[in-house]
Amino acid sequence: MENHDGFYREDRYNDEITNQLAYHYKEILKLLGENPDREGLLDTPVRVAKAFQYLTHGYSVDAVEIIRSATFTENYSQMVLVKDIEVYSLCEHHMIPFVGKAHVAYIPNGKIMGLSKVARVVDAFARRLQVQERLTMQIKEAIHKALNPLGVAVVIEAKHLCMAMRGVEKQDSVTTTSDFTGAFLNNLKTREEFLHLIGSKLS
Repeated sequence: MENHDGFYREDRYNDEITNQLAYHYKEILKLLGENPDREGLLDTPVRVAKAFQYLTHGYSVDAVEIIRSATFTENYSQMVLVKDIEVYSLCEHHMIPFVGKAHVAYIPNGKIMGLSKVARVVDAFARRLQVQERLTMQIKEAIHKALNPLGVAVVIEAKHLCMAMRGVEKQDSVTTTSDFTGAFLNNLKTREEFLHLIGSKLS
């Protein structure tokens, strides 16, 4: 795939896994009363098989190693915040998406990480079958393990399509989860600063 900047991205999939998944998705289409041999559905089982491999590729990613691959010694001990990180995940109960934003902060303890790695850590855990509560904790724990910072804060705000499309069918509800360690947990002013910053429009 080529974008307008001449950048190439190549998606690779395990052929055996793709074929097995495609077989089962074809059977699902039959069980739903569809005809998987009609024109519009001929390639659907393979497309869905590849899509779900991409949507769950976080299982093969080590979030701690992502951080450690771009860790630098730096004498900086103030808050580092990356907010409004897009989250796309699948609810493990219905395999229906939930989408939203993650806000991640840490206070360095002699080590910092490349800023892009924060978003990659979020993706590493989001691209799995998830619940929002666990996702929040896993992001916090990976940063804590890799950097041993003075504190970590994670807040996720997300809309769950399993609530909007089925069940209670509430279209506008937003779920917020949070997890804190160190200074964010024990120092009220630090936590309040973080919460103020994620709620502020700085640009």
